Amino acid sequence: MANPSSSLRGGRSRKFKSEINVVPYIDVMLVLLIIFMAAAPITNPGSIDLPTAAKSSLPPSEYIQITLKPDTTATIGIAGQKSGGKMDNASGRADLVRRLQSLHSENPDLPVMISADKEIKYNEVIQMISEAKKLGINRVGLATKS
Repeated sequence: MANPSSSLRGGRSRKFKSEINVVPYIDVMLVLLIIFMAAAPITNPGSIDLPTAAKSSLPPSEYIQITLKPDTTATIGIAGQKSGGKMDNASGRADLVRRLQSLHSENPDLPVMISADKEIKYNEVIQMISEAKKLGINRVGLATKS
């Protein structure tokens, strides 16, 4: 007669594994990773809500206009009702500041209006305002859409 302690598998007793099965945990982590990767572009924590600006009651009749474009080109000139509105291209930041200084020395009472494309970096606009203030220009404005 057969030994009652032997099993059908050839007489060996069954051993239990004492390892933790981590495959289900890895599956759950991969699903969570995919969910977070898909949800991350939806939220935009860096967005800010800028205030709208009303049009000034009496804009200046003449002013020095600086136009900054996203491809790092700029134009500068005197704009307004009395002038012809001739705008010159500036080849770089130093040339733009030099032309601003010469226009300001010829017309010290004119304010400066900076028109910047919405795709341009905020730092470029702030640097231009800073350069105008360094030259002694007290009235510097920003052009907006109405």
